[in-house]
Amino acid sequence: MPSKNKGRAKAAEPQQASPKQPQTIRELEWQRYYDTNPYQKTYEELGLHGMTPADRQAYLNQEYLKPGAAKTLSNKAQKELWKQLNESNLPLRSLPRPRDNQWGHDKNGRDIGDYSIKEYKARDAKTTRLLDLIFQSQAFKNKRAKASNGDGHLVGDTVQPFTCTEDDIERERARRKEMASIQQDLYSVKTDPYALDPDWDDVVPIPQVEAEGALAAIAYPDEYAEAMSYLRAVMAVKEYTPRCLRLTERIISLNPAHYTVWLYRFAIVKALNISIPDEIEWLNEVSLTYIKNYQIWNHRQLLLDHYYPMIVTSPSDVAALGESERQFMERMLEEDTKNYHVWSYRQYLVRKLGLWDDEERQSIETMIHEDVRNNSAWSHRFFLVFSNPTYATPDSHATEPDPNVPADIINREIGYAQAKILLAPQNQSPWNYLKGTLVKSGRKLGSLREFAEQFVKNLGGGDAEEVRSSHALDLLADIYKEAGEKERADLALRSLGEKWDRIRKGYWDYRRKMLEQD
Repeated sequence: MPSKNKGRAKAAEPQQASPKQPQTIRELEWQRYYDTNPYQKTYEELGLHGMTPADRQAYLNQEYLKPGAAKTLSNKAQKELWKQLNESNLPLRSLPRPRDNQWGHDKNGRDIGDYSIKEYKARDAKTTRLLDLIFQSQAFKNKRAKASNGDGHLVGDTVQPFTCTEDDIERERARRKEMASIQQDLYSVKTDPYALDPDWDDVVPIPQVEAEGALAAIAYPDEYAEAMSYLRAVMAVKEYTPRCLRLTERIISLNPAHYTVWLYRFAIVKALNISIPDEIEWLNEVSLTYIKNYQIWNHRQLLLDHYYPMIVTSPSDVAALGESERQFMERMLEEDTKNYHVWSYRQYLVRKLGLWDDEERQSIETMIHEDVRNNSAWSHRFFLVFSNPTYATPDSHATEPDPNVPADIINREIGYAQAKILLAPQNQSPWNYLKGTLVKSGRKLGSLREFAEQFVKNLGGGDAEEVRSSHALDLLADIYKEAGEKERADLALRSLGEKWDRIRKGYWDYRRKMLEQD
């Protein structure tokens, strides 16, 4: 007769197939969960009724391992519980059941639970490094604050003041760059460059405040909005320091048309007594990048107004400045020969530095030689010749005669314009220059009759009529009117409207009506 089993049947170890190695952090977490809850898998697959009595008892006993649960039992029941737990080899501590969203998502929206174990370890290392850097950065701030307050600390038996060296600042700057890189990598958070620089820690930015309910609030780029918030802060306290100069340079690179920033930069240049030639050298590069920007040329004019009194007693310095500016303007005009801002500044410079000499005129002649249709160059030549204070009447208007202009200069300009007309008879610029020169001289338009008639043959002759320049025919209409030949003047205007310049027929018909009224 077999012996009786006097003890409780021992719970069998859960029979599980050897699990495959986890590939993701989610799979690893689930593996750890089942390892510390050995009967959970059997329960989920078979349910309580499908489990063996021993396994079912071990599974239920596991609930009493939770903190405080066993204390609800009597002492006798507790003793029996611990006996059963010991026999079933249950872990005394178990991990909680993983939640689907417990890992969160990365900057790309990917569930971190789907990371491979290697990827997760790399991310965890970066997170740990970021926390360490934040701690070090806070320690730096505390140290610098104590140094600024003159606080001391005990070194041996001596109280030494806290110090913050340039090396400390450079290390903090490198630390913040590393922090910004990690934050960008982990969370796609872009750190403002001024938050990275310890030099700006003492500045509290003043953000742009849009009016409540604004219909069209401006969507400033984050980088620009942040830089402007620091600019408002330093302008509010009228700070003129090298860091503010660097700040204006940055904002100008983001928005070169910001007029207020340019004015603030000029105030800094004056306050710090910055070398004007150095500032102009920097400005040259900016000008070549933003060739259509007006504020650049206003800033340049302010610099010249500030600098000129310093060199006015040195003719060589004035001449050197004039030549360097002329060379730069020629470089600018190579990029855009019609740049209005450059031509306006050039007139200012001629007046400011007295550049009425032959060099300036020859520079313009070179431009006209390269492009005889450059109306801007023709206009500057007219200003240069007929506004020269050496002989011109002060404040003489461009459309009124000036008897003080020497006859030899008038003759030279008439000859120059006529030579350029012969090169391109249909080019309007030299014709306008020629008429303007005659107005300045006070001479009659009839003095140009022979020259203009060489471009018009058989006027009113039907198909035999030949016109090489509509501008010559326009001038002849005025010449005939001046001579009292109204019928011939009307014929010239009618020919322009009906045949040689039909796109402006309405204008020529208007001129004909005005002719009748005279």
